[in-house]
Amino acid sequence: MPANQPGKKTKKTISRNRVAHHDYEILDTYEAGIELTGTEVKSLRERASQIKDAFCIIRNREVWLVGMHIHPYSNGGVWNVDPDRRRKLLLHRRQIDLLDQRLRTKGLALVPLEMYFDEHNRVKLQIGVGRGKKSYDKRADMARKQQDRDIQRALKERSR
Repeated sequence: MPANQPGKKTKKTISRNRVAHHDYEILDTYEAGIELTGTEVKSLRERASQIKDAFCIIRNREVWLVGMHIHPYSNGGVWNVDPDRRRKLLLHRRQIDLLDQRLRTKGLALVPLEMYFDEHNRVKLQIGVGRGKKSYDKRADMARKQQDRDIQRALKERSR
C-alpha cells in the first residue's frame, strides 16, 4: 500500500522517551498539541529534540511541559527563544480536569512518551499517565523481555 494513500495516517517521529516505559507503568495515553514558535518548529524539522528528562505539570487548569530541550534553529538569529523554556500543552478542558483529578492520586505522574509530526504536519506530543515502578518491577520486566527474546531466538533456530 503506498504511503500517500488517502485515509492512511502517517506520522514522523521527532523524538521518543525510551526511559519512560522502563521507569513507569503507563496506564493511559493522550495526544496533545504543543504551543511552539516558528523557529522551534523549523528546528524540530532540522534535528531531533530531547524529551528524556521532561515531565508535565498542571497549574491553573493548564498543562505545561517542563524540561524539554529544543536545539536553537541554526538560521534563527534573534528570533530563537530559550531552548529549555516551559511549553504549554493543548488539551481539551475535560481532559485537563480528568488528568488533574487522576494526578492527585499518590504515585501517578504525567510523562511525555513521544513527539511527532502528525498527518497535517503539526507537532504533537503523546503523554502518558504512569505509575512509577519499583526496582523489583523493573527487574521482572527485564527478565520477562529476555525470556521472550530467548523463545523467539529458539523458534527462529528451529524453523531453519
